[in-house]
Amino acid sequence: MSQHFTVEILQLQNGAGLPVPHYQTEHAAGVDLYAAVDVETEIAPGSWKLIPTGISIAIPEGYEGQVRPRSGLALKHGIGMLNGPGTIDADYRGEIGVILFNFSDKPFPVRRGDRIAQMVFVKIEKARFLTVADLSETKRGSGGFGHTG
Repeated sequence: MSQHFTVEILQLQNGAGLPVPHYQTEHAAGVDLYAAVDVETEIAPGSWKLIPTGISIAIPEGYEGQVRPRSGLALKHGIGMLNGPGTIDADYRGEIGVILFNFSDKPFPVRRGDRIAQMVFVKIEKARFLTVADLSETKRGSGGFGHTG
């Protein structure tokens, strides 16, 4: 059984008439975000655009909203996010936007109401940093990218 908390949502003027984010199935991890474009917007191959969602939200302290690409857009159209996952901080109150990237060789149209991304809410922990003279030794040590094969 999952824990529930309240996320306040403000539907902005450009989002009027669009569905508000909601879980599509009982065990879905994320909610869909919808394109709040006024007219069809084309994303050329190899380029990106910031697509508005028409909503602002208030996430409770101790949580973040992670905006993630939709697998169906990736598989069927080669569309992903330039900065996925994107983080929505608990103190952000502006409109949520999604930076879509067209990895394909064909233009991609974004239409009003298209499901363009998903958002998952995650509990976060804040770190406390302590400056030290040395770090403890590990088997890996300072091995970098690709170090383990």
